[in-house]
Amino acid sequence: MASDASSIVVDWGTTSLRAALVTDAGDVLDQIETQQGISTLKQGEHEDVLVQALGPWFATHGALPVVALGMITSRNGWIEVDYVPCPAGPAELGTGTVSRVLPNGSKLVFLPGLTDPAGRPFPDVMRGEETQVVGYGLGRDMTVVLPGTHSKWARIRNGRIDRFQTFVTGEVFALLMNHSFIARGATQPPVEDAAAFRRGLGEAKGTGAMLSLLFSARTGVLARQLSADEVRSYVSGLVIGQEFRQAREEGWFMPGDDIAIVGNDGLNALYGVAASVFELRAPEGPGNEAIRGALAVLRAATA
Repeated sequence: MASDASSIVVDWGTTSLRAALVTDAGDVLDQIETQQGISTLKQGEHEDVLVQALGPWFATHGALPVVALGMITSRNGWIEVDYVPCPAGPAELGTGTVSRVLPNGSKLVFLPGLTDPAGRPFPDVMRGEETQVVGYGLGRDMTVVLPGTHSKWARIRNGRIDRFQTFVTGEVFALLMNHSFIARGATQPPVEDAAAFRRGLGEAKGTGAMLSLLFSARTGVLARQLSADEVRSYVSGLVIGQEFRQAREEGWFMPGDDIAIVGNDGLNALYGVAASVFELRAPEGPGNEAIRGALAVLRAATA
C-alpha cells in the first residue's frame, strides 16, 4: 500500500477538514476528517494544523504532493486563489493554481475556484464544485447538477465547463424550517415523508408562484390536509421543485434529457426523485468525483 500512495487530496471547508490518501487512479487508500474548518482558525494557524493532520501519512509515505480545494482558498481561508473564468477545463484551472512547499518538502497546490462572467446580475462563482464536474467527466455535452446549500447547475460543452448557475435552495430551506412560521407546523424532531416530498415537487412543477406556494405549507395544516409529520418533506419538495422549474425556464434542460447529479450523498437521492418528476434521466457518475477532478487539475498544473 505504501508504494501505491501518490498524493493527498484535502477538501478544507468552513466547518471541517477532510483529507484522502489516494493512488494515481484516484482510489482512496485512507481518509481522515477533523472539525478544524477555516471558521475555527486564525491566520497563521493553517500550516501547523495541516501538517499535524497529515503527519502520520507523511511519516509512512514520505513527502507526497498535497492538493487543496474548497473554502481554504477563499478570501477567508489560508490563501485566496483567484477565480478562473468559464469556459474552463483542467488545463485552464491548472494555470490558476497557487503552490507552496510544506516544511517536510511536500508540494502544496491550492486549486482555484471558477467564475461565470455572464452570470446575472453579477458574475457567478463556485469554489470546489468545479473539481466535481471535472471528476465526473467532460467527454459529453450535458448538464451537471451539484446539490447543496448553494446548488450549482453547470453545462459541459466541448470538453470544458461552459457556464453555470447557483440556486440557494438549501439555504432557503434551512431558513424556512428554522426561522419562519412554517416551522411551527412541523413535527420535531424532523420526520421524512417520501409522499409529501413528491407532493411538494408536483405543486412546484405546476406553478412558479413560489411565495404563494410556501404559504400552502401553513394553510395545508390549517385545512387538515397536511399533517405535521408531512410539513418538512413537503417544503423540501417545494423548494427543490422550484429549483428544477427555474432551471428548466433558464434552459438547463428539456424533458427527456439526461442530467448528472453529483457530489452530495445526502441530497442526491432527493434530486434524483425531482429529476424523475421533471421527466429527466439521471445516470450515476463514477464516484469520488472531487478526488478525480482534483487529481486531473493537479496533473495539468504540474505537466
